[in-house]
Amino acid sequence: MHIRVPDGLKQILVVLKKNNFSAFCVGGCVRDSLLGITPSDWDICTSALPLQIKQLFPKTIDTGLKHGTVSVFANDAFYEVTTFRLDGEYKDNRRPEKVLFTSSIEEDLSRRDFTINAMAYNEIDGLIDPFGGMEDLKKGLIRCVGNPDVRFCEDALRMLRAVRFAAQKKFQIEEQTLSSIQKNAYLVQNLSSERIIAEITKILLSDQPDHLKLLYHLGVLPFIMPELCRCFETPQNIKWHLFDVGVHSIKAVSQLEKKPYLRFAALMHDWGKPDCRGQNPNGSEHFRNHAAVSTKLAEDFCCRYHFSNRDKNKILRLIQHHDRQILPEKKYVKRAVNAVGEDIFIDLLNLKRADCLAQNFELTAPRMELYDKIEELFIQIKHDCEPFSVKNLAVNGNDLKKLGFQGKEIGQALSFLLEHVLDCPSDNQRDILLSFIKNNKKE
Repeated sequence: MHIRVPDGLKQILVVLKKNNFSAFCVGGCVRDSLLGITPSDWDICTSALPLQIKQLFPKTIDTGLKHGTVSVFANDAFYEVTTFRLDGEYKDNRRPEKVLFTSSIEEDLSRRDFTINAMAYNEIDGLIDPFGGMEDLKKGLIRCVGNPDVRFCEDALRMLRAVRFAAQKKFQIEEQTLSSIQKNAYLVQNLSSERIIAEITKILLSDQPDHLKLLYHLGVLPFIMPELCRCFETPQNIKWHLFDVGVHSIKAVSQLEKKPYLRFAALMHDWGKPDCRGQNPNGSEHFRNHAAVSTKLAEDFCCRYHFSNRDKNKILRLIQHHDRQILPEKKYVKRAVNAVGEDIFIDLLNLKRADCLAQNFELTAPRMELYDKIEELFIQIKHDCEPFSVKNLAVNGNDLKKLGFQGKEIGQALSFLLEHVLDCPSDNQRDILLSFIKNNKKE
């Protein structure tokens, strides 16, 4: 078996070997190479101690000396080189209190999370696989190294990683490992929000975002995303829908391109439905005002997990307007673009399409043609440079100040002019607008 490694990494392995140190590629890069996937990064582990590594290579960075990691520069790139180690006691379900260096690659591999990540390779020794990782790769299995209860108590994030790998690789989680996740689900409460949301995002951006429901069944999701749990428990007894709110939301996610803010918007767009569920006189259900409630719940979630202001802003606007009715006429499209924002208008249409595809498509299919027509009008409006917001007007606040407008009057006047040019785009000329607002001010 041969794994093709980058030239820089090969140079590092050769130098370490010449100086009588063991050294291997390890972990995810080995796993992905065996799966025929080009690794995104390469890690090296070695029997050399950190100070010995620094002495052997002219250009290094002290990435994490306490944990035995030095970044080594070779062939125009940096590679992380870590001393073989054993982890000390875990007291917080997140990280070891200390690490102990060892000279054994097998001992180093024994502390890793899953068998498919506990393999090492170099060209001389070949594949080092003491825990059957290669066999589990062939079977498509996620299985803990050793006792899964111990692994998850050491680092509770491994439970999320197990589901994430299953979603990304289309693998199954081995039965004992699965049972242990269910048993230890409560431990995720000890994890930082940053570590949690990083794994949730990777699941959401995978080809199988429905693995979020697996987290629900395993009892992990209530500690992370109780809002979505309530959606799985909320049926939609309405002709437009075939699925409960949670399944519908995840089906919508799977229809969208892999932009984090867009997929999160789809995931959260109906979170308000459990609180807005009501019954019509004919016995069918309604979810009035759910967009507003969903927006508030999504805002709380984004703050809780420290989303960037940019992503949070886009997510909230998309959710707020996902149920907005837009007629296929230019003036209505321009009003919608002004309200939603030009930057995410196509995203909104795609969210509407995904929402439609995740419903009873026999009934909702005509909407797809409507969204296509709205997109065509939007593209035409942009091409013709037709105004659709205050910033597109041929006049501005300073022009209105010169006419005697003050304070709130300026904003009101600009909004009034915008309403006029949405219906009469050819009037968007400075002289015409100033004359028009003068006459209306007199009235």
